[in-house]
Amino acid sequence: MKKALFFVLMCSSVFAQKYETCILDGRIVDGAANPWYKADLGINSGVISFIGKIDARDCKVLVDAQNNIVSPGFIDVHTHIESPIKVIPTADNFIYDGVTSLITGNCGSSELNLKSFFDTLTQIGITPNVGSFIGHNKVRAAVMKNVFRDPTEAEQMQMEALVEKGMRDGAVGLATGLIYIPGTYSKTPEVVGLAKVASKYGGIYASHIRDESHHVHDAIREAINIGREADIPVEISHFKIAAKTAWGKSYETIGLVEDARKEGIDVTVDQYPYTASSTNMGTLVPSWVHADGDSAMNERLTIEASRKKIAKEMITGLKKDNRKDFSYAVIARFEPDASYNGKSISQINKDLGRKTNAETEAFLVMDLLKKGGAQMVFHKMDESDVVQILKYPNTMIASDAGVYEFGKNMPHPRGYGTNARVLSRYVREQKVLNLEEAIRRMTSLPAQRIGLQNRGLLKVGFAADVVVFDENIIEDKATFESPHAYSEGFKMVMVNGKIVLQDGKTTNERPGVILYGKAKID
Repeated sequence: MKKALFFVLMCSSVFAQKYETCILDGRIVDGAANPWYKADLGINSGVISFIGKIDARDCKVLVDAQNNIVSPGFIDVHTHIESPIKVIPTADNFIYDGVTSLITGNCGSSELNLKSFFDTLTQIGITPNVGSFIGHNKVRAAVMKNVFRDPTEAEQMQMEALVEKGMRDGAVGLATGLIYIPGTYSKTPEVVGLAKVASKYGGIYASHIRDESHHVHDAIREAINIGREADIPVEISHFKIAAKTAWGKSYETIGLVEDARKEGIDVTVDQYPYTASSTNMGTLVPSWVHADGDSAMNERLTIEASRKKIAKEMITGLKKDNRKDFSYAVIARFEPDASYNGKSISQINKDLGRKTNAETEAFLVMDLLKKGGAQMVFHKMDESDVVQILKYPNTMIASDAGVYEFGKNMPHPRGYGTNARVLSRYVREQKVLNLEEAIRRMTSLPAQRIGLQNRGLLKVGFAADVVVFDENIIEDKATFESPHAYSEGFKMVMVNGKIVLQDGKTTNERPGVILYGKAKID
């Protein structure tokens, strides 16, 4: 039979065909960090039914891998896709990067009604598989709005009931965003109470910890303590050192995680392979500014005495990190004026003809917040820490990204190139990891962490989420200056036995399913 260049052949045969789809002549990287080996895959009803030598005549649909890498589809445990996936259910930016399963609801920002969310996705049809945490911020806001105080006993019970409902509806665990409103107003005992509920239903605790810069050690200890007291596995989200004065201390933060594991506390981390983060502009001002809702916040951002107090605290934060201005803070999306997208706060301040100093830039941030705020990219990390964290065996690869509309705004490039960047920059070029280990961080490790029983490995009986790629040419093309660029090198992506990317182009198939947590499965 003539070789096919990564497209599907429909085979006719006088023999009864054993397999609906076959992937032949691939080098199998199974997801468990075993060395690659040559084998074929036979797939039936969306499940891997055979791994070994297959006669092409036994295949109804044939994919020729041509000696390229065949691996499990990548599982991204940290995404934010609640709203955009309803608009772009094919999630092309993830598919082009080899991602077949997305876990959302992170940083405390899930849908509150997960049953409705899952039902909607099932109804419209989705390309990748999707699972979700139940988010602490959404739960707290539903019960307490944005008040800056501890919950009453009755309010705590109400929040625990909402977490329980979320777990019963299929959440994979509880997620917190302890730098965001209103999660930042909570204290540890409140979170422990909610985590105990998630633990009862077999979930995990994922946290955007309370501080990732000057007090990162204390924030990690808090996450570990929550795991200890609630008897729940802990996942520390987008593990990083986001303070210039703390660069180089990642070995200490990794040490805290290792010490916890030696104690018997199940802690792991995830990471995106970039030196910049991305979140909302509101994190630039003190958390008390946001208390009691938008009207109260806008009043604080308007009164001159309050503005001066806010600016003073913002500048103190800059000085603490040996920074003179807000040039590290770049706007990704500002709805009132798209011309600001891609520019730093310092540059916009200069373009507006304002005085060039940190106080004036702080006032500009306040003015922009009054207009609705912006999504930001913060260049605050160091490459040496990124590499150190990536070397840690219990680090998963995760994008912390959403579903992007191609060409719109100036988002973080991680939404397009996270996995390809690891495979090209840190495997092929810098050799920080070998190929098999990198694939484990993207497949079986996240599957085990989230509790996905039949994904993350190329194994008979497992779901046929499969990626075929050329490890010699794979590359992330998205940059901070030009973020809208799909990764290159992925030849085929399959979700539940259906091809969703073929010859480097998406097929618009929507075979994705909901990945329910243990409580729903049981």
